[in-house]
Amino acid sequence: MSIALSLGNNLTTGGIFKPAAVNNTSVNNVTDFAGVTGGGTLVLLSTQTASASSSISFTTGIDSTYDEYVFKFISIHPASNGNFQFNFSTDGGSNYNVTKTTTAFKAQHSEADANESLNYDGGVDLAQSTSYKILAENSGADADHGCSGYLHLFNPSSTIYVKHFIATTSMTNGVVPRADVWYMAGYGNTTSAINAIDFKFSSGNIDDGIIKMYGVAKS
Repeated sequence: MSIALSLGNNLTTGGIFKPAAVNNTSVNNVTDFAGVTGGGTLVLLSTQTASASSSISFTTGIDSTYDEYVFKFISIHPASNGNFQFNFSTDGGSNYNVTKTTTAFKAQHSEADANESLNYDGGVDLAQSTSYKILAENSGADADHGCSGYLHLFNPSSTIYVKHFIATTSMTNGVVPRADVWYMAGYGNTTSAINAIDFKFSSGNIDDGIIKMYGVAKS
C-alpha cells in the first residue's frame, strides 16, 4: 500500500513522473555514453578543431584496439565552395592513396521549395580509384553554410579483408541554396591495415569545424 501511495505521489494527473521523482540526473562525469546500433559504446579517442587548416589527419589511434571506428565531422566550413572528402593510408599518413570502390545516393530540397529529388549520383563514386572520396559535393562557403555527418570504418586493422565503410552527410549546397543529404558506402580494396585517415576540401582550406574520432567498444 505504501509503495503504491509513494508512486502515486510522484505522478502528475496525466501519469507523467514529476521532476522530484528523478534524482541524481547529472552526467558530468560520464566518459562513455553514446550507443551504436548493433551494440557497443563510443569511446572518444581524439578531437581536432580546424582553423584555416589545409587538412585534418588522424595518424595515431587507428589500430587493433577496436574493430570499428567512427569519425564525426561537425559544422565543417570551407574557405570557398568545394567538395569535402577523405582518403585512407596504410603507412601512417605518408601517403593517402588506398584503392576504393564506392556508391552513393542523395536527397535534396531547395529553400525555394523546389529541386526535390532522390537519386543515385555516380558523379561522386569511385571504381578502383586511389582518389579522395567525396563526402559533401559543393559544400557552401557562405558564413552560415557547411556540412556535418559521420564516417563509420569497419575492421581497419584486418590483414585478411577489404575495409568497408558507410557515411552520411548533411550539407548546405553552395551552388543552389538547398539541403542535401548524402548516403554513401564502399570499401578500401586492400588487405593491408588502414592506420590513418585524412579529411580536406577539394580546394581551399577548412575554415572552421570539428572532427572527432571514436572507437566502438564491444558491449
